[in-house]
Amino acid sequence: MLLRPLPAVSQEKADSFHVRVMFYNVENLFDTFNDSLTEDDEFLPEGMMRWNRTRYNNKINSVYKVIMAAGEWDPPPIIGLCEIENRKVLEDLVYGTLLSGYGYGILHKDSPDTRGIDVCMIFRKDLVHVIDSRSWIPASVVRADFHSRSILYAKCSLEDDTVHFIFNHWPSRRGGVLAGEPLRKEISAMIRNAVDSIGRSSSGPAKIIILGDFNCNPYDPVIQALVHPDICNGPDLVNLAESLRSYNSGTYRYQGAWEILDQIIVSEELLKSKKGLFSDEKSFRIFAPEFLLKSETKYPGFAPFSTYKGYRYQGGFSDHLPVLLDLGIR
Repeated sequence: MLLRPLPAVSQEKADSFHVRVMFYNVENLFDTFNDSLTEDDEFLPEGMMRWNRTRYNNKINSVYKVIMAAGEWDPPPIIGLCEIENRKVLEDLVYGTLLSGYGYGILHKDSPDTRGIDVCMIFRKDLVHVIDSRSWIPASVVRADFHSRSILYAKCSLEDDTVHFIFNHWPSRRGGVLAGEPLRKEISAMIRNAVDSIGRSSSGPAKIIILGDFNCNPYDPVIQALVHPDICNGPDLVNLAESLRSYNSGTYRYQGAWEILDQIIVSEELLKSKKGLFSDEKSFRIFAPEFLLKSETKYPGFAPFSTYKGYRYQGGFSDHLPVLLDLGIR
């Protein structure tokens, strides 16, 4: 029997949301132009990936289709994306597809990542107002020595409520699980400190959503240190992805095993709020419709239908599945 990753909530539950939040690692959304300041040579027409205009246009349209499907044809008001090269690819996405009819704005800041890939937020300007935004790297790391993705923070007003969003794409584990571990620890500690600071500076209990590709699983010590620190001076956090530990559920598949690298962590206030926006532990899910999956040959089962399989172009969507969080309102 071929196994598919299962959604975390029923369709009845999914239909009851008021605001949907989405995060998606879109797998190397590069343009076709050379950036002399970054290592983007693979994704050029003459590069290893033979990345040309036709493939680029297909990729933009693929991301658009996933966003529309995830919103059930009413695209989510807040979407975090990672592995995007620059603002231009975002403009092609939100202005060059039918998303243009929904009035999306772009929140993007260049990262010091050596390949030039960034984290960003796109948002529906009729529903979301960005009050403040910042780009973070750990203060303990010399800026000239930081070559990963910075963290994107956005304080937003929506539905007459205030929510703090923290978008992530942590250093990868290329070279083994321990690769990048010291830097992931530094980033985790930085975010925990930021959460505590937000809690202290808020006029009331803070509603915080931390989401992204963490390049480690929910039970990894570095994630646990963020969610369950030894000393907590701020809001309690809940990792909604922790409940999805399962052999046949995940956002990324490696050598036949599913991993939940893409997660959403929220402040407890969002779960127990009696006024304004709220959520619950069943409102998080992995978006895994059949069109985003492809049967594997080497390992039994399905994996995300990626754009590339190694260096072979297969024209899929991404090597990650999106994650969604539904918010209600009281």
